[in-house]
Amino acid sequence: MATLQASFCSSFSSASFKKTKTTLHTPKFQKSSHLSVPRLLVDELSQPNGLLNLTATSTQIEMNPNFKNTRRSKGSEAISDSKLVQELYAIKEIVSDRVEMHKNICAQRDNWNGLLLNSLNGMTATAAIMAGLAAVSGSGGAPILALKLSSSLLYTAVTGILLVMNKIQPSQLAEEQRNASRLFKRLHEEIKTTLALKTPTSNDVKVAMEKVLALDKAYPLPLLGTMIEKFPSLVKPAVWWPEESKPQHEETSETVERNGWDEKLEEEMKEILGVVRGKDAAEYVRLSNVVLKVNKILAFCGPLLTGFAAAGAGLVGLTGFGSWGAVLAVVFGALASVVNTLEHGGQVGMVFEMYRSSAGFFKLMEETIESTLKEGEVGERENGELFEVKVALQLGRSLAELRDLASSSSLSSRFKQAKEEFASKLF
Repeated sequence: MATLQASFCSSFSSASFKKTKTTLHTPKFQKSSHLSVPRLLVDELSQPNGLLNLTATSTQIEMNPNFKNTRRSKGSEAISDSKLVQELYAIKEIVSDRVEMHKNICAQRDNWNGLLLNSLNGMTATAAIMAGLAAVSGSGGAPILALKLSSSLLYTAVTGILLVMNKIQPSQLAEEQRNASRLFKRLHEEIKTTLALKTPTSNDVKVAMEKVLALDKAYPLPLLGTMIEKFPSLVKPAVWWPEESKPQHEETSETVERNGWDEKLEEEMKEILGVVRGKDAAEYVRLSNVVLKVNKILAFCGPLLTGFAAAGAGLVGLTGFGSWGAVLAVVFGALASVVNTLEHGGQVGMVFEMYRSSAGFFKLMEETIESTLKEGEVGERENGELFEVKVALQLGRSLAELRDLASSSSLSSRFKQAKEEFASKLF
């Protein structure tokens, strides 16, 4: 009887242990950083009082929420990254739409310039011919009156259209939209590069939005209300980038080369900055002023000449004036055609905008180099070697030519000689 009881107890305890072991090995955990937890539980079984330790450890696992919190944080980060990617893709689509809008507006305003110029020259030639015919007609009466009135009306219409055309400068409008289309294309490529190379951050989205808004402000689409002043009292470089708002770190006294920067490269960039600011940017501002003065003179003379021609056409055939009325109408009409062709056919407004945009390009380069050098933490800067390559290519130079320019500028400053060479070889 005792033997049966011992056999029964032995089989019962063996069955219980197998059941416990089977229960322990039943769950299948996913591969993760938490796979060490079941291994620790199994190791507890090999120690004395293993079942007791198992119960305590299981209770601690149930009470510890770190595993769930980690999964939640990872999930929230993934959702946040996905949202930022969606926002940057949305900005990219808007930028692509802006490119097409400015491209179409550029074509439209370029057509305005050509069509209006051809129409004005045609109307001026017709008015001059009518004034000449009225002068050579010996007989008075209705025919001469009709020719005189038609010539005067045509000249008056040309004067009014010229006033509007000189105010809006269609060739300059087309150049503005051409620049806007090019800059939006560049921004589109920058966003594509950001999406391709890394996971975008909230700062990337913010910077992209600021650049879009800055371009919209610099190159507005409507004519009324927001059009850029075509005859400003003070010429300033075009600005199409947002203001620098990044806080600057205090400068450190480290001399160790980091992130591609060293003292020699910093001195080189300072010399390039001096040349760009003192020569290139100043030169294009000066050229902008010269072209603006020429454009003002032409814009003033065109309507004035057609106005005199209209008055001369009205004097044709009147006693006391002889042939002077016809002379005024024909000669001033011919001069007006020449002036209008020089101003709008030569696209003087477009040349002014081109120089103003070039001055803005050098101003942007100034601010970029200056803000980079002011960044005290070298690790926060763009890689020095990459930055040097970008500056060289933007100026149309090789690295050797850029370094030669910096060294020659340094020698000129040292011996107080004027810098004769421009930084850029592109413009």
